[in-house]
Amino acid sequence: MQTRKLGTLEVSPLGLGCMGMSFSFGVVHDDNEMIALMHKAVDMGITFFDTAEVYGPFTNEILVGKALSPIRDKVVIATKFGFLCEPGQKPGAGPLSSHPDHIKAVCEASLKRLQIDTIDLFYQHRVDPNVPIEDVAGAVKDLIAEGKVKHFGLSEAGAQTIRRAHAVQPVAALQSEYSLWHRKPEQEIIPTLEELGIGFVPFSPLGKGFLTGKMDENTQLGPKDFRSTLPRFSPESRKANQAFVDMLGIIAAEKQATIAQIALAWLLAQKPWIVPIPGTTKLHRLEENMGALAVELTPADLTEINEAVSKIPVEGDRYPEHIEKMTGL
Repeated sequence: MQTRKLGTLEVSPLGLGCMGMSFSFGVVHDDNEMIALMHKAVDMGITFFDTAEVYGPFTNEILVGKALSPIRDKVVIATKFGFLCEPGQKPGAGPLSSHPDHIKAVCEASLKRLQIDTIDLFYQHRVDPNVPIEDVAGAVKDLIAEGKVKHFGLSEAGAQTIRRAHAVQPVAALQSEYSLWHRKPEQEIIPTLEELGIGFVPFSPLGKGFLTGKMDENTQLGPKDFRSTLPRFSPESRKANQAFVDMLGIIAAEKQATIAQIALAWLLAQKPWIVPIPGTTKLHRLEENMGALAVELTPADLTEINEAVSKIPVEGDRYPEHIEKMTGL
């Protein structure tokens, strides 16, 4: 399989987001099944796996550690710091914290949960307005010097924050939401990353499941499914946004591909240093996502998609206001 580079970090062109294996969609999954899925992903050529201490909290890192530490030499593991977490706490409910001492404590704890000696990519999960980004970058720089971290990343950070951090410690990758359904990074973020030689890791590349074509206004979201709190996933918004999926369905039929494969192939075609991390808990979805690597979109196809998308407004904000405020975009 071909590889892509995030800064100088070499990874598979698609990664695997592991968050949903432990929480967020209101379904409890069997650990052994999820471990088997991660092993299958490695067999299929995926080398890049994404987790965070806040996923659970803590349980997702433990699961990823069980699965991947025995095959450490075959994988690249990314995790994140940036929240104050307590066991049993609602993920992301704790306050932000990127104080240097806290970053170093999180690193030690994550290493133990992941059962590894070095974190390949250590992201700041959200920008902490109370801690200068130079101090954050400096703390990670210290961890890199100590051999506990290999590469530094940011998540949902704005262009100026990226520049300031990069001046202290080179940033290998920015992780932010990016898809045909959310294209705001094209305005400032992607040009900044290209200028600085930083890779881009889009999360929610399939619009949190909506760009698979498997959801509509009648889909029932359980009370523990975090999407039930998102304005874009209200029944009214899903009904309005169905036109978006229908448009992708026409192009998918032309390419003899699925809607999800078109959405991922579009992302892969944007830049050679973009590495989406679709998450799944199902083998057939993993296989479908990997099939996107074989979908070739010509310049004419990309123009057709862009023109079609520009005519369809997306209904609903991606997050409630209090969560959106935590981003630096």
